Amino acid sequence: MNQKQLMKMMAQAQKMQAGMMKLQDDLADERVEGTAADGLVRAVVTGQGELVELSISPEAVDPEDMEMLEDLIIVAVKNAVEESRRLSRERMEDLGLPGMGGLM
Repeated sequence: MNQKQLMKMMAQAQKMQAGMMKLQDDLADERVEGTAADGLVRAVVTGQGELVELSISPEAVDPEDMEMLEDLIIVAVKNAVEESRRLSRERMEDLGLPGMGGLM
């Protein structure tokens, strides 16, 4: 490999690194949601998978069955996190880095 090729590769790597840093910043600002029980429980996460909001409709609360509510919360959060992962994968592919969305 000659000096010119090495410099070109280094420039490409720096460009990719800058793109990934911008992508991470953009994903931190994105919001995606997951729901359970037809929207009675709603979780919102960032594009990086951080839970930032949780809403529970009064209709979802049965004091006699708190276990059901706990299950609904888990489902909503899991759905939101999966949507966040999908968004991350999609954005990484847009950057030309297929299969790297799990690294975010």
